[in-house]
Amino acid sequence: MNIRQLLSDKVQAAMLAAGIPEECGPVVAPAKKAGFGDYQANGAMAAAKRMGTNPRELAAKIVEQLDRGEMIEKAEIAGPGFINLHLSEAWLARQLSAAAQDPNLNIALDGEPQRIVIDYSSPNLAKEMHVGHLRSTIIGDALARLLEFQGHKVIRQNHMGDWGTQFGMLLAHLSDKLENNDAEVALADLEVFYREAKIRFDEEEGFADRARDYVVRLQGGDAQCLKLWRQFIDISISHSEEIYDKLNVTLKRSDVYGESEYNADLPVLVNELLEKGIAVRDQGAVVVFLEEMADKEGNPSPMIIQKRGGGYLYSTTDLAAIRYRANHLHANRVIIAVDARQSLHLQQAFTTARKAGFLPQDVSLEHCAFGTMMGDDGKPFKTRTGGTVKLSALLDEAIERAQKLVAAKNPELDAAACAEIGRKVGIGAVKYADLSKTRTNDYVFKWDAMLSFEGNTAPYLQYAYTRVRSIFRRAGLEPAQLGGAIVLKQPEERALAIKLCQFGEVLQQVARDTFPHVLCGYLYELASAYMAFYEACPVLKEGVSEEDKQSRLQLCDLVARTLATGLDLLGIEVMEKM
Repeated sequence: MNIRQLLSDKVQAAMLAAGIPEECGPVVAPAKKAGFGDYQANGAMAAAKRMGTNPRELAAKIVEQLDRGEMIEKAEIAGPGFINLHLSEAWLARQLSAAAQDPNLNIALDGEPQRIVIDYSSPNLAKEMHVGHLRSTIIGDALARLLEFQGHKVIRQNHMGDWGTQFGMLLAHLSDKLENNDAEVALADLEVFYREAKIRFDEEEGFADRARDYVVRLQGGDAQCLKLWRQFIDISISHSEEIYDKLNVTLKRSDVYGESEYNADLPVLVNELLEKGIAVRDQGAVVVFLEEMADKEGNPSPMIIQKRGGGYLYSTTDLAAIRYRANHLHANRVIIAVDARQSLHLQQAFTTARKAGFLPQDVSLEHCAFGTMMGDDGKPFKTRTGGTVKLSALLDEAIERAQKLVAAKNPELDAAACAEIGRKVGIGAVKYADLSKTRTNDYVFKWDAMLSFEGNTAPYLQYAYTRVRSIFRRAGLEPAQLGGAIVLKQPEERALAIKLCQFGEVLQQVARDTFPHVLCGYLYELASAYMAFYEACPVLKEGVSEEDKQSRLQLCDLVARTLATGLDLLGIEVMEKM
């Protein structure tokens, strides 16, 4: 259910009946102030300007033609031509009753299900995952979860960096380690392994030549070299899987589709672009000059797709990935979660792919760009010594800090329970602190803020869930035992009902615009509306009628289920006690 869309359809029909051109939209949005209706339709003013008429008079014609049905209790004109729409309490109650009976909270997919490819995480397998991989991993995973919940077919693509010249250096080093039978031990810490190989490459006589030979052999399909490479990749992916498991991320080994998968297509792709005249040879390299992206002086934007020595680049593999996803995976929509610094590169790739006809025109290509995680100093987040922060170390610290907080607040908890709650709180705090920020912005990483049990944080929402669930333990009831009609007598009940009914439209907005912070903001507003309801509307106190008790308990259950569902779509776990 999407209240905004239902109201928009009604108002649009009324505008057409009032003689307003079809291109004039209804502009329906939730009301921002109490007393001005539940929603407002603001399209009359823009339509009046276009038609050269009085906006209040036009708004009156729209209201006159409006089919209120069972949904709209009242429609009134305010100010220069706003239309305030008041929802029927009986209609709201019916929507909530339907949600209470539906495992998916009465959330239906609008339109036809799509095949949606989401490219996210994409670590370089030559190194361990670091904090720079966090945002892509959790933003992409939240979108994948949400789109699947809506009924779409989601295809996860972990475009891992598993190819390139650095692998010659690493394979030469691994080969030596294998002779000493300590490859597993050596690869236990990929950062150390990489540094060892780099030092040998820079300083050890003959090693650089061996490394270059390994590159040639690897790219030539040498069986022994490929065997070494596969062993390195297998152990490297295992490192990533440990992180995904700790982060509660849904990526699996079967979702890995690395750069190496496109090797056979790269020369074919380059030749196609040359034959179509989209790419040209320039100073020994193959380059696409994009007039569509020319600078202020009219110089086209250059994108190299093959180096002078014959090597390929990220641009080449990204073009191959675009057409693979469109023509082999048959995607209707491709979402790539990569940081904002890649915007120019991806715009070039998207433009070239369109020009070359690598995908049908109706396939959507979207760059889900995000900013940088910053430290207190306003610079990209680093260790105290200025090094890269391993993602595993960050998550371990989050869990440790959360466990200490939980133990201090609940000294009666046993060690096992404290550890499990601390894990959920710590990981949830890190993820929510990121997801709750507008993804296109940079944000400052602050432990105290993200682990706070007050404000718009994961711990606050997890605690709000446990508070709701505790009501049922005190009542000695399970939600399945509830019955009777939902009634909305108090303003706080009505406000909570409307907020609950907005869940579907919020999910539609996030699915369309790929901004998870909108869902975070909704969940915080829902928890706040519940707290106001709980203060004003007694549930288990003496003197509360059975009708009101049953109705309010159903509202409580819907709040708990909506919070749990929303947090799960963000990849954050809840707990029954905290």
